[in-house]
Amino acid sequence: MDAIDIIEDTERKAKTVSKKSFPVTGMTCAACASSVESMLGHTEGVYNASVNFANSTVLVEYDSAMDLSDLQNAVRQIGYDIIVDAEDPTEVQEELSKKHYVSIKKRTLWSAILTLPIFLLGMFFMDWVLGRWISLVLAVPILFWFGRSFFINALKQARFGKANMDTLVALSTGIAFLFSAFNTFFPEFWLSKGMEPHVYYEAATVIITFISLGKLLEEKAKSNTSSAIKKLIGLQPKTLKVIANGEEREIPISSVKVGQTILVRPGEKIPVDGTVSKGSSYVDESMITGEPVPVEKTKDEKVFAGTVNQKGSFQFVADRVGGETLLSQIIKMVQEAQGSKAPVQKLVDRIAGIFVPVVMTISLVTFITWMFLGGEDAFTHALLTAVAVLVIACPCALGLATPTAIMVGIGKGADHNILIKDAESLELGYKVNAIVLDKTGTITEGKPVVTDMVFADHVTDHRALEQILYAMEGQSEHPLAEAVVSFLKNRKVNPVEILNFNSITGKGVRAEALDGTQYLVGNHKLMVEKGIAMDDNLGHMVEGLEQEAKTVIYFGGGGKVKAILTIMDSIKESSKEAIREMQGNGMEVYMMTGDNKMTAEAVSQQVGIKSYEAEVLPSEKADFVKRLQESGKVVAMVGDGINDSQALAQADVSIAMGKGSDIAMDVAKMTLITSDLNAIPKALKLSHKTVIGIRQNLFWAFIYNIIGIPIAAGLLYPINGFLLDPMIAGAAMAFSSVSVVLNSLRLKTIKL
Repeated sequence: MDAIDIIEDTERKAKTVSKKSFPVTGMTCAACASSVESMLGHTEGVYNASVNFANSTVLVEYDSAMDLSDLQNAVRQIGYDIIVDAEDPTEVQEELSKKHYVSIKKRTLWSAILTLPIFLLGMFFMDWVLGRWISLVLAVPILFWFGRSFFINALKQARFGKANMDTLVALSTGIAFLFSAFNTFFPEFWLSKGMEPHVYYEAATVIITFISLGKLLEEKAKSNTSSAIKKLIGLQPKTLKVIANGEEREIPISSVKVGQTILVRPGEKIPVDGTVSKGSSYVDESMITGEPVPVEKTKDEKVFAGTVNQKGSFQFVADRVGGETLLSQIIKMVQEAQGSKAPVQKLVDRIAGIFVPVVMTISLVTFITWMFLGGEDAFTHALLTAVAVLVIACPCALGLATPTAIMVGIGKGADHNILIKDAESLELGYKVNAIVLDKTGTITEGKPVVTDMVFADHVTDHRALEQILYAMEGQSEHPLAEAVVSFLKNRKVNPVEILNFNSITGKGVRAEALDGTQYLVGNHKLMVEKGIAMDDNLGHMVEGLEQEAKTVIYFGGGGKVKAILTIMDSIKESSKEAIREMQGNGMEVYMMTGDNKMTAEAVSQQVGIKSYEAEVLPSEKADFVKRLQESGKVVAMVGDGINDSQALAQADVSIAMGKGSDIAMDVAKMTLITSDLNAIPKALKLSHKTVIGIRQNLFWAFIYNIIGIPIAAGLLYPINGFLLDPMIAGAAMAFSSVSVVLNSLRLKTIKL
């Protein structure tokens, strides 16, 4: 497959399959996410659905012709909802999240207030009969009003034969409450058997309170993990000023149309992408390019949404608005990446899906075992241990371990101009041990510049010749002519009038000065053909320059070469340092280029790369990456052009330079929105830190369950008589979720 095939395939895919992230409401745990994913995955027209529990979104690939209400109906069947019809789903989700947080806060606060007297009665006045009735009255609103969501969600799940964390909470607290209520109403049942009728209202209510508190802390922490998106969205102003019929009018950003003229004043953010039509100014584009120096914008130059106007006012015509702007594309890319799943997360989801039924089975086995072996207090112990197992085994921490770390990692990358498209690349990055760099636009600037201009010894009127050269190259369409014009412009040269300009295809240009002298600008072949002589000094100089892989342009007039100019694609300042750092980290660094061997050798020597491939075709780049993979390497490919697309697709981790082609960015899993190559070692370091964070999270999530479940089941009872109180189990479970989220947030503080 060549680059053209990739383009066609991308376009064909874009016509038939849509990929979009939708906010999901009503999810309370990893098992809920698994249920939504499963339901959508079996909906007709849906090719793939991936739920991110941490940011409550689902990334759906579906048939473009599909009615989105079908997605909504499918999810509503199992008690959840997705937002498909809002103009700005993110804003709606934000609003719902705020309401949800306020609601949890209110429920937690009231649960805690009402639980306190129940706890005191249960601990210090357990034999006071009136105290049991007071506890019963206070426990009813805690369980069935402030904690009603656990029971409602558990019932919804049960209707479809599914179980989740709410099932565990509802079962444990419901059983404890019913047992206590029975003992309150009918104490004589136990008394007649010579046993004390204990009540466990405090256990049931403390569990509800602790789990609600855990959820409150989780919601607070989760809102912090999506701060990168909020920062990006905050870059776009809410209103803008359009010029219509010569009058200035302020309108909401949602009303702007392509083709409208927009006014930007000093200090204002540019609202949409467009082309400057009037005026000029300097614009801070660091959010796109990473370059701190503001860029001058004059007529016909492009401006981008989210960048900041510095000094001067200008008007521009809107080219891309709404979801089409570069800023919107960046936001979408980050959202999709945060919604994507790392391979390890898919395994965790499968574990979470079977975890709840397994725990219920363990709880039942525990109950039966205690009933047979429990002695005098068999039923009481059986009940308490079964409830404690249900409570401590909540898979919340398991569900949050990977997505929270991935979200924080991707957000951290966005802060450092590294856009990570999916979680898989973030997870694979730390394994990379071979990096292949494209030369042009990656190691080098990708913009040829004139490095030297040398006049022949006999030439004295330098300024006049420069003016003629400027006039000729100003009319040339050759890519290198732009470099010459830019060079002369910097030397404050002004063009003069020339006559009879002609372009000689593949060789150069020809023109006449006003005095009738013929001038030529072009390659050596053109000079030879036209019999233009060159003096010996210039000839020796040309030999040396060509050995340095510089391109030489000849400027001849009056039968003699008047001057030579050397052009080369400058190496980025950061390239050498970044390559040295990657090599210092034990990675093998390779360079590939379509350029000739002499140029490749010169560039590789300057940046310290020992292995390079020159004059390679696009397919050969991909083959080279494949050969490295076959030799056991985990390969990262860094490129910027359409000709790099195949190699990017073949690589284990693909990184596109942000100023490159759309196709390269489309194929690559990571995009650097800066020309600084130092972002590559930073991206790989971020991957390493994120993977460590995921492993730590999974360790904590599993260790709580591995240690907690046997203790809750009463394993220590035969040894030292210890039985875990269900309310302590509830606190431990909540702490495990919070510790996992806090560990993920720690990634925010790492230095890249």
